[in-house]
Amino acid sequence: MQDEKLRCAVMEKQESAIAQVMTQYAKLLWRVAQAVLLPAGSAQDAEECVADAFLYFWEHPDRFDPARGSLKTWLCIITRSRALDRRRQLMRQYSLRDDTAMIQKIVRTTFDHDMHHQLTSAICSLEPLDREIILRRYLYEQKPRVIALALGLSVKQVDNRLYRTKKRLRSILDERQGG
Repeated sequence: MQDEKLRCAVMEKQESAIAQVMTQYAKLLWRVAQAVLLPAGSAQDAEECVADAFLYFWEHPDRFDPARGSLKTWLCIITRSRALDRRRQLMRQYSLRDDTAMIQKIVRTTFDHDMHHQLTSAICSLEPLDREIILRRYLYEQKPRVIALALGLSVKQVDNRLYRTKKRLRSILDERQGG
């Protein structure tokens, strides 16, 4: 019955009602959002998801039906939905195009022209998955766990591929330099 009273008060735009809901559920909803967003999202992303859930309730209290479940459960579902959307958005930002210009950006300022060309060529010769892992790690400076999440791999697989790929790049470069 408490949920129905809160819903009615929010429908009447009583700020004290939404403040009570926020006080009561903010920590729980933050944990829900954080669990969905990790490791890709930040604390700010989680806070935005929680704020969006409360705003949604404020703007659409009529969509909550106490006969179907508790306010707590409904808010958790709304927060989870917002967090999943945010996570997808973050993953799209991290997606890479297979673009030689991106590869060249890795080595542009670090090496002389000849070494730059050799390293770019070596990176382009890698298998697509290894090339993407190298670009994500060293161009976008993503942590292995973020890479693993984006590519559907385990962190151990990412670490192993990074190790083997760096070793392969060294070998390719040594071979091209005649040593």
